[in-house]
Amino acid sequence: QVQLVESGGGLVPPGGSLRLSCASSGSIVSALVMGWYRQVPGKQREWVALIDNGGMTTYADAVEARFTVSRDNAKNTVYLQMNSLKPEDTGVYYCNERFNTMTTYWGQGTQVTVSS
Repeated sequence: QVQLVESGGGLVPPGGSLRLSCASSGSIVSALVMGWYRQVPGKQREWVALIDNGGMTTYADAVEARFTVSRDNAKNTVYLQMNSLKPEDTGVYYCNERFNTMTTYWGQGTQVTVSS
């Protein structure tokens, strides 16, 4: 059983920056993909950014060029650098670690609020 712990959320004004961290209890090198997702009340969870075990990254259109996902395999940690934040980026951000189509783990989430 893998445990994921997110941190780094908070309240930030529009245009500000935050860096989220996701620490895994397992080896992220073994995972196919590490991802960040977000959810707001009343809406489905949506994917934000993915990084595979080769370091290739993919971003949702809404965050392209503003967010950067990275990984530190030695620390078993994945990061999400969020710049130029907008109010619509507000939500609970979840970390995901996927080993295959049947085995995936989620963190407990960290709240990000973008407001003046």
